[in-house]
Amino acid sequence: MARSRDDHLWALVHTERAALAEDLSSLSAEQWRHDTLCADWDVEQVVAHLTAAASVNGWQWLRSMLGARFRPDVHNQRRLAEYRGSTPAETLDRFRAILTSTTAPSGDTPAWLGEVVVHAQDIRSPLGLSRTPSVDALTPVADFFSRRDFTVPGRTHVAGLQLRADDGPFATGTGPLVTGSTLALTMSMAGRAPYLNQLDGPGVPILRARL
Repeated sequence: MARSRDDHLWALVHTERAALAEDLSSLSAEQWRHDTLCADWDVEQVVAHLTAAASVNGWQWLRSMLGARFRPDVHNQRRLAEYRGSTPAETLDRFRAILTSTTAPSGDTPAWLGEVVVHAQDIRSPLGLSRTPSVDALTPVADFFSRRDFTVPGRTHVAGLQLRADDGPFATGTGPLVTGSTLALTMSMAGRAPYLNQLDGPGVPILRARL
């Protein structure tokens, strides 16, 4: 059963990567340099980061982190530079090469589904691209983020709050209620403050203060 669920999650990862690659294929040179919701990274840097995440296994990740003296920002920047191409077209080609990869730094498959779901929206939202991941892909990510502080401090962000999606089955927690789409809840747990404007309920001011 666990193997079957993991295979299903990887299939969702591959679908979301392919959807992002399709969106990226029509970007202009200016759009590749556009800001994203991911700190100081532009579109091309986020894409290179996604390629790196799908190319580094557990031992490679540990070796890289040791070399970076366990500073995640240094590790991420080094791997980003490694997998970024000399042009956006080359960066996109490298991303396309890992669309069906199941390589990851750990066995936490919902986290790696979250990696592509969140970073795809980091790119799409500022560019005004309307594609939204499926609720089927978003729900296991939302559940993982609400239970774990791993790739993002999702559990800390929503501690003591009740979350309920209005477009799918995701629901968790007790306390002041926060409602909205599964996408808006997922992105807010990942620390993307612009998505707070799509949420309702008495718990929203608490979540806003934490972000």
